[in-house]
Amino acid sequence: MSRLNHAITCGLLGCAVLAGGSTEAADKTATAPYQISSRWVLQGTGGWDYLTMDTPLHRLFITHGDRVIVLDSRSGATLGQIANLAGVHGVALAPELHRGYTSNGRANTVTEFDYDTLLVLREVKVAGNNPDAILYDAPTKRLFTFNGRSKDASVFDAVSLKPLATIPLPDKPEFAVADGKGNVFVNIESAPGRLLSIDTNKLTVSANWELKGCDEPTGLAINTAQNHLYSVCNDKVMAVTDAVSGKAVARVPIGKGTDAVAYDADLRLVVASNGDGSISVIRAGAGSSYTVAGTVATQAGARTMTLDPTTHQLFTATSSFGPVPPVTAAQPHPRAQPLPDTFTVIVAAPRQ
Repeated sequence: MSRLNHAITCGLLGCAVLAGGSTEAADKTATAPYQISSRWVLQGTGGWDYLTMDTPLHRLFITHGDRVIVLDSRSGATLGQIANLAGVHGVALAPELHRGYTSNGRANTVTEFDYDTLLVLREVKVAGNNPDAILYDAPTKRLFTFNGRSKDASVFDAVSLKPLATIPLPDKPEFAVADGKGNVFVNIESAPGRLLSIDTNKLTVSANWELKGCDEPTGLAINTAQNHLYSVCNDKVMAVTDAVSGKAVARVPIGKGTDAVAYDADLRLVVASNGDGSISVIRAGAGSSYTVAGTVATQAGARTMTLDPTTHQLFTATSSFGPVPPVTAAQPHPRAQPLPDTFTVIVAAPRQ
């Protein structure tokens, strides 16, 4: 996913929503429909990337440094881990195949593991460079990796892990989602951003839409009932796009440093996690109506997230950081590093 933003800035407490070309004032005193219910502090060092929810087995998969940590999503207890993964980014789950997969950016590989036991089964090379987002498409039983440095997507048969295709993309891909109807959508991290549709049967790009007013989109979610796609952008905007026509539906302000978004179909809420230490909560109304419902204060750096659609809980993660190192010729843009044993999973639950 996108680079981690360690800066602390204020979250959105009240803002305007651009929907269908109109601007309407949000209630500045609105209380977000969520509250922080738990904080689980974990051992270890290093950065992190995607969080993935396994709803049937109540498991939370978190990529952390060179491993995937698996937690009980109800208690935070550690259930296991998948280790020795070089630069792991994402996890894709295929319960019907009893398989799971990780994308390993530094190794340029995919690791296959047993869905039930977490035991590693095999590791295969990816033709592209720096596989980041990873997605399993159940109808076709195909596995997609989206490769940041080579700006392409690699496609495998998820059963045999035989390579099927390499799909060139116009720029660096970010998060991807499938609609279960033959389409995979992926954000392209350009300025302005782009949103692509990939035909999961033909394995070709079927649409390439410009996201006007949305620079460097990262996280992506889908609302299949309304055929709306939600792209969260580096310029503090969520772009809502019609998944059929590619037309812009709305532009909604969110927090700074965003990297993930999720849609809760039961609650009709779109949630974006932001590195400034906030979760922006947006209510999806009829048609093109989107209104800001409030924000949830989390912690600086908590910009990746996943949703449990059954409990409606949100899970995000961050760490405490040391001071920013001095600028050197070798490191002209140094970053503060996570402090050991401060990695924290933050759980937000719906207000009662």
